[in-house]
Amino acid sequence: MDVYQYNRNAWNLQSLEGCRWSTPFSGEVIERARAGDWSVILTPNRAVPPEWFPSHPRLDGVRILALASGGGQQVPVFAAAGADVVSFDASDVQLEKDLDTCARHGLDVEVYQGDMADLSAFDDVSFDLVFNPVSNVFAENLDPIWAGCARVLRPGGHLLCGFMNPAFFLFDHRIAEETGEMVVKYRLPFADTEHLSEEELGEFLEAQLSVEFSHSWESQVGGQCRAGFLIADLYEDTWDDESTAVNRWMPTSAATWAIRKDDSSPPR
Repeated sequence: MDVYQYNRNAWNLQSLEGCRWSTPFSGEVIERARAGDWSVILTPNRAVPPEWFPSHPRLDGVRILALASGGGQQVPVFAAAGADVVSFDASDVQLEKDLDTCARHGLDVEVYQGDMADLSAFDDVSFDLVFNPVSNVFAENLDPIWAGCARVLRPGGHLLCGFMNPAFFLFDHRIAEETGEMVVKYRLPFADTEHLSEEELGEFLEAQLSVEFSHSWESQVGGQCRAGFLIADLYEDTWDDESTAVNRWMPTSAATWAIRKDDSSPPR
């Protein structure tokens, strides 16, 4: 299976059907951002602390790569706050929503469609900040993502990322949804393509649901460090109780603020 192309198509369909992550922000939200009143999320609920940004509330002169962040939400907010924004996403439909939302409010942004593991479209040290909400769950290997982010960021640049808690993938979520009982079923690292039964995977693919992969904290946080970043802060977050029974037992996600080391040359 070509995971990237499959998930690209799956996200195009999900975006057309509409979900929380593919519903563009209202004009009121964008206009408040233009006035300096804004916040964004990397995880389901907690707002990113203002100090994680190079400047706040205005982002004038800040060049941002919104990585796998399409859908007409964070991109127009950043642009309204004054940033120079490039949106890079696998989903064509999510990118169209960024363009349409920005156009309605007189905001200019660039969009690129592609695989987040391949940022070769961008020059070395060409961004001040990479904003990457929970999305590496759709990637098989994180090392190329961290290497690409380190290469395109200027020394001292910020990488803001959201993650799923690896332990989220231990459980049988069907049983949890039906009974509220938490049953450990899968060994980590988890992959839909490897751990679901043939029947379960068939149903999954027929429904055009995006396939997911768990990643250890070592690969998610340690991987950033090995790519040339220093972790400046981290917070945890939860979903709403009605979204998953796991939420009642543990944080389901986390976010990191990483800073690109100020060395003499970009990592390769």
